[in-house]
Amino acid sequence: MLRQPILLLSRSAQVKRLVTTLPVTSGIVTGYVPGETSDAAVSASRGLIDDGLDVTLDFLGEDTLDAQQAEATVAAYVEVLKALSVAGLTRHAEVSVKLSAIGQALPDHGHKIALENARTICRAARNAGTTVTLDMEDHTTTDSTLAVLRDLRKDFPETGAVLQAYLHRTEDDCRSLAYEGSRVRLCKGAYHEPESVAFQDKLDVDKSYVRCLKILLAGDGYPMVATHDPRMVEIASSLASRYGRAQQTYEFQMLYGIRPGEQRRLAASGEKVRVYLPYGGEWYGYLMRRLAERPQNLSFFAKSLISKK
Repeated sequence: MLRQPILLLSRSAQVKRLVTTLPVTSGIVTGYVPGETSDAAVSASRGLIDDGLDVTLDFLGEDTLDAQQAEATVAAYVEVLKALSVAGLTRHAEVSVKLSAIGQALPDHGHKIALENARTICRAARNAGTTVTLDMEDHTTTDSTLAVLRDLRKDFPETGAVLQAYLHRTEDDCRSLAYEGSRVRLCKGAYHEPESVAFQDKLDVDKSYVRCLKILLAGDGYPMVATHDPRMVEIASSLASRYGRAQQTYEFQMLYGIRPGEQRRLAASGEKVRVYLPYGGEWYGYLMRRLAERPQNLSFFAKSLISKK
């Protein structure tokens, strides 16, 4: 019941100003975001990798409407990729990129700017010995993001895709992307979407997720199963067995700070597990989507607000 209102609040500048000034916020943020710098990101990555996990790093930021900010985000990715390479971590670490953070939403030629900026990041990743996955955002950007993916894969076929099971279109997108060499992360979706394009009921989203899992695991690509839902983890493992998938021919992905014990348990059982590790100062939108997934965390904010009155 709380999920949709929280997602709406994630776009509110007024709420953002309030939340970012609350003393309690830092305690919650550190549970999901290990730091603001590339050094912090590399340090957290090293700890996870030492525990037998892989990582994908996300430099936080989205909906950029300033070309210089987009360029700064590209520079941050190039910097962290170099740092990962120097640290000898790129065998187990890649990066995830939101196209809206690197120019997709810019007026006049935003699509072209995002594509060129993504090429720069993909080139830096290849030089570092790793890969890039293009994050998916709200449904209005899906076609543009998939078009950028197609262009990137001409020169960087290792570029990963992300699909969101709550969209009605996603089964068809899974069929289109389940080919050899295609890395596809399947998540449920974390944006506020209208009923015309997305399933609204949790059960319907879960059913769609399983249908999409079947397509990807039966296909020739490399599925990346992004879920914390114990039932979905169990279903994915069962489907992998049904379709003759050996461990390491697919992977599980979970967010930094969420179910860390399960992450390590799966890795210890022989599964490949990748942790989505966000870092940077622009953590507000990310935090609000995590709150939407775990509304019990709102109690911390509510108590802080009451104490300020």
